[in-house]
Amino acid sequence: MSRPAPAPAPEPANPFVTARDLAAPDMAAVDGMIRQRLHSDVVLINAIGEHIVGGGGKRLRPMLHVLAAHAAGYAGDAHIELAAVIEFIHTATLLHDDVVDGSALRRGRKTANAAWGNAASVLVGDFLYSRSFQMMVELDRMPVMRILADTTNSIAEGEVLQLLNIGKAETDEAAYMRVIERKTAVLFAAATELGGVLAGLPEDSCAALRRYGAQLGCAFQIADDLLDYVSDAETLGKNIGDDLAEGKPTLPLIYAIQRSTPMQAELLRNAITSQRLSALDVIVDTIRHSGALERTRARAQAHADAALEALATLPNSIYRDALAGLAEYAVSRTS
Repeated sequence: MSRPAPAPAPEPANPFVTARDLAAPDMAAVDGMIRQRLHSDVVLINAIGEHIVGGGGKRLRPMLHVLAAHAAGYAGDAHIELAAVIEFIHTATLLHDDVVDGSALRRGRKTANAAWGNAASVLVGDFLYSRSFQMMVELDRMPVMRILADTTNSIAEGEVLQLLNIGKAETDEAAYMRVIERKTAVLFAAATELGGVLAGLPEDSCAALRRYGAQLGCAFQIADDLLDYVSDAETLGKNIGDDLAEGKPTLPLIYAIQRSTPMQAELLRNAITSQRLSALDVIVDTIRHSGALERTRARAQAHADAALEALATLPNSIYRDALAGLAEYAVSRTS
């Protein structure tokens, strides 16, 4: 008598889906808060704001804040409004980024500047910044305001540093890290640290949450830059080679220049300085065969491991597990 075939092993849970599902009730409230506070009597603000906020995306930064607040033992509801503030700050940076970069596509959709023009996008970004500060004042917590004021200032510094690096083939790993620490990691760090601040955790525990967020932000950004060379535009949601076309020396390029032959390195340097993609296939092939992608992935993994280590001070909970899962997801994801 034949035995029935064994049931297939269940697919391993996606860490992002696990975290998203856990945060879902709070994130529904956050989305409601975002739409309520996004409203303006100015029709164009509503249109552009809804285009950006309603355009998908992972809502990762506000979700991190919600999870960190619960992991820290917070039991109030101020984290809902604060998560909306964090998303407004992030959305404002996207609007400004796309104008500076001249981007036409984000998450597979037209950017706001492509649809409404640069001036409107910049001004609506300013509206979102100012609305976020109105909401911060309403929370009336000086430590919260100080952290977010410092964060927005650091983001602006990161944007300027990135601008200074554009077209500079001599940009090294340290200069690249200075940009992503200010431009990306600092908002991750604020989101998680503020969870501990709301819960009234001691200073060392808040600092550990901040380290977790900062390391996770670095892991995510480095992995993003890696995906530019291992994904296609449909999967990634932007045009392959965009960073190269904008003259941005990202980590895969920096590593590839270090590891290539002199002739190949010169090709890569010229691509950065000229901001032309006429030899994109050759450039991507050179990067992929230089070992730069493996080295970039290892650097992202090191930051993810450091993020995991920072969580050790928190008590065991499903929320801490979700934060740990996001550190794994940062490097393993494909989009």
